[in-house]
Amino acid sequence: MNNGGQGEAYLLVVDDEPNIRELLSASLRFSGFRVASAASGAEALELIAVDRPDLVVLDVMLPDLDGFTVVERLREQTSRGLLSGSGHPGDHLPVLFLTAKDGVGDKVQGLAAGADDYVTKPFSLEELIARIRAILRRSGGPAEDGRLIVADLVLDPVAHEVTRGGVVVALSPTEFKLLHYLMANVGRVVSKAQILDHVWAYDFGGDLSIVESYISYLRRKLDSGPSHGPKLIHTVRGIGYALRRPPQG
Repeated sequence: MNNGGQGEAYLLVVDDEPNIRELLSASLRFSGFRVASAASGAEALELIAVDRPDLVVLDVMLPDLDGFTVVERLREQTSRGLLSGSGHPGDHLPVLFLTAKDGVGDKVQGLAAGADDYVTKPFSLEELIARIRAILRRSGGPAEDGRLIVADLVLDPVAHEVTRGGVVVALSPTEFKLLHYLMANVGRVVSKAQILDHVWAYDFGGDLSIVESYISYLRRKLDSGPSHGPKLIHTVRGIGYALRRPPQG
């Protein structure tokens, strides 16, 4: 984990001005984020459909779809559970508007469209990064102390402790590492091969059954029984697994 506990949160920067897009992407990577970029609203929607980010930094004035329209389409797609990595219909994809339009009416329109925050150009990189981290904390991203929190499930990498509903869950070192990987990629589907690569860190002879076994161990400890709350670990047939936030309400 690095830079304020945000770990490797995955951000998408959408801006049609190459200089701003490249500066933002480089600065966010330097601050510890994984970053992809897009130059138009259509390109952004295509990228999100393939690999859902943790947060979108979105310019309003784009050459095709304006930012308001992009957010409206994202909200429609998430409400129907159509986005890649969307845990449930209604899963929220955080969006921060970045724009030269600084009128009160523009801000109201942006927030009404479903944006989580609104930063005007010219902007301070330090302020922008602080706002991104604040949005990620509110949306269930890593806490400032490095803990990963999804619903009532908390993983503390410093204390090497996991709790669900305030109750300590005893995990083996490999189970802990697997859970950490799933929680760091909350809402995204990860394949068995990806899990092998990140958790075991070497080719396990092509035997993917070890992943199935350890997913089963985690489910028994985290998702079984009425006291554990909603199921968090989900199988996506033919692809892999995802740890997903339960639906709100």
